[in-house]
Amino acid sequence: MLVSLHVKNLALIDETEVYFGDGLNILTGETGAGKSIIIGSVNLALGAKAGRDMIRAGADYALVELVFQAEKKEQLDKIKLMEIPVEDDGTIIIQRRIMPSKSVCKAGGETVSARQLKALAELLIDIHGQHEHQSLLSEQKQLAILDDYSGEKLAQKKGLLKDCYERYKEVRKQLLDNDTDEETRKKEASLAEFEAAEIEDAALITGEDEQLQKIYQKLVNGRKIREAMSAAHHMSGYENGGAGDSIGRAIKEIRQVVNYDEALQELEQQLLDIDSLLNDYNRAAADYLSEAGFDEKRLDETEKRLDVINHLKSKYGNTIEDILTYYQKLQEKLEMYRNYDEYRQKLLKEENSLKEELLKLCGEISAIRQKSAKSLAESMKNALVDLNFMDVRFEIAVEPDEENAGADGYDRIAFMISTNSGEAIRPLSQVASGGELSRIMLALKTVLADRDDIETLIFDEIDTGISGKTAWKVSEKMGILGRKHQIICITHLPQIAAMADNHFLIEKSLKNERTTTQIYKLDDESSVEELARMLGGASITENVLNNAREMKELAAKTKQY
Repeated sequence: MLVSLHVKNLALIDETEVYFGDGLNILTGETGAGKSIIIGSVNLALGAKAGRDMIRAGADYALVELVFQAEKKEQLDKIKLMEIPVEDDGTIIIQRRIMPSKSVCKAGGETVSARQLKALAELLIDIHGQHEHQSLLSEQKQLAILDDYSGEKLAQKKGLLKDCYERYKEVRKQLLDNDTDEETRKKEASLAEFEAAEIEDAALITGEDEQLQKIYQKLVNGRKIREAMSAAHHMSGYENGGAGDSIGRAIKEIRQVVNYDEALQELEQQLLDIDSLLNDYNRAAADYLSEAGFDEKRLDETEKRLDVINHLKSKYGNTIEDILTYYQKLQEKLEMYRNYDEYRQKLLKEENSLKEELLKLCGEISAIRQKSAKSLAESMKNALVDLNFMDVRFEIAVEPDEENAGADGYDRIAFMISTNSGEAIRPLSQVASGGELSRIMLALKTVLADRDDIETLIFDEIDTGISGKTAWKVSEKMGILGRKHQIICITHLPQIAAMADNHFLIEKSLKNERTTTQIYKLDDESSVEELARMLGGASITENVLNNAREMKELAAKTKQY
């Protein structure tokens, strides 16, 4: 669930923090108070596009922070797979800092990409904006809803279908790519033979380029190496004032006095150890110098071999491994051209086999969808009746079309509805108004509540286009949905606000001669006063207050059932 929201320097908000609770969280306030900014800030934290104009005038940045509490094991497992840190108690903190030139997103204290943030948001929260219900008119959205309702069995079948479809596409691509005439095949085979022979003649060994490069560096810098080593050998030697000579004289000096103080014995031993190490170094340096020399022939051979390898790299790959992989593909291509007819027949046979498997899986998926469609349609009809669609008919058409076979199957889906007795049932896009669509979306959310792993749902003005008895029906449904989910809802209707488990007021005020939006949690009496404002407008009489209390009491009784 969403525990808290902290916003700073965003639009009209100076700084505010709100702690949400379980169940139904209602946000109300005057038109223009900034309700959309509150929901918008949640969207911003979850990766929505943010312009510099969102930063409050005079501020260097805007900040939005969300604190979530994840409790479901499946949810936590998916988040951990994303390698996003989660506290031991399931707390996840998402933070976004918006600056004029860029914005930085963090989850669990670690910087995340917009893609990671979107994936995380899909696990934690489901947001329905004022125009979100319009997505219900999309055939793709209707298909996704039906498939979610169909559950794990369909998901497994779709996984198999996706793999099959990818293999089918690959085989068809190979058939198209290699559908050439004999003359073209001869030219391509000739080029492949030339390239393969060029690589074969080089007799490449994995890793030899790196080894050759080291040898080349040593040979080309041979004179410089010898001069440096000669100087170092001389400086550390036992002649002409070298370090070895100085150490030898130091040993002689300390030996003259070592018997006068036992502490000097340790210092003498240290000098002896240094002398021994210096002796070893000088012998090794002398051996190195005796073997070191400028080998012009070897340098020439190394340069030529590197030239061959680099030439092949420029044509066939950046590494020897890439070149050898390219060579393997050349061999496969040559084998294909040598047995072209057999190759084509094999691919055609595989294409037919995969198409049969594809259509079989599509058929099995279609059968699951058709069965689920009947169940979902019946549940939807009941939910719509509860939302004051009294003579509603609701069906889900599932029409197989083999020509439409793909990774999602071959079905065309259409949500069909008739909202009045005697009217023909027609596609949702041809019938429903904005207010009806918002109720249909709410009905769907209610029906899918038991199957939905996402705990937090946000509705921005779900009450569009409704009033009176219908508004109360919507309120009841929101209350039911709030039993198993955390709901955060912006509303203008007192009927819906009365059902709140937690009621928040958003208001605009003047602070230090600047307009500021704040959000407050209301106690029971303050909630009644806000309901009265929503009921009576500017004039709040005792009768209006009594009506507000009665509405609140009725909502409380409704939630008990």
